[in-house]
Amino acid sequence: MLTVKDLRANYGRVPILTGVSLDLRQGEYLGILGHNGMGKTTLMKTLMGYLPATGGTVTLDGTDITRKPVHERSRMGVGIVPQGREIFPALTVQENLRMGLASAKKEDLSVIDAVLADFPRLVRLLDRRGGALSGGEQQLLALARCLCTKPRIILLDEPTEGIQPSIIEEIIETLLGLKARWDITMILVEQNLDFITSLSDRVLTIQKGRITGEISAADLEDSEAIASHVGMSMA
Repeated sequence: MLTVKDLRANYGRVPILTGVSLDLRQGEYLGILGHNGMGKTTLMKTLMGYLPATGGTVTLDGTDITRKPVHERSRMGVGIVPQGREIFPALTVQENLRMGLASAKKEDLSVIDAVLADFPRLVRLLDRRGGALSGGEQQLLALARCLCTKPRIILLDEPTEGIQPSIIEEIIETLLGLKARWDITMILVEQNLDFITSLSDRVLTIQKGRITGEISAADLEDSEAIASHVGMSMA
């Protein structure tokens, strides 16, 4: 579904992605695991088009999207839930969700109703401003807003950052439900080992802007071995 070959990206003259290659299959949840500063968020921004690639290719269903702008990638079915969530704090939950409809040719509020069926916590918060929500509620809102764009692929960037454990469990349950009911494909970058192993069909490790290994589905149950493999402590 998505093929990335030798993808490179810089911040100014500083190279961050130094040749990322990966394949994403339809319906797959692909985890990408690595320490801070290894290029995880830069990869997501480059896949979405926020940061221009300096080399390599990104292909979606056989179409080269490497140079396509963000709005065209969105219309082709690529959505992102960014690190830090980036909801609109002055808008209500309902208004934030309507922003997810902005790229559609015609606003269809029934899309919001369909999305909210998977986010019961948000239903009672529709009139509350986004800035008044807890971190976990904001993360759920950011995910629900992304779903309002009707994505085929979701790029989910560090969703557990600053989130209390009870909400993390709720996010896991929600994402597993979406996989079953929405046929969503996802790239998930994280440092929380329990979270990423609970969701991913397989996990790639990233170091210094390059994919360095793959952890198969069969090995994902051994979290301690994974931690040792990538040099990370259990979260």
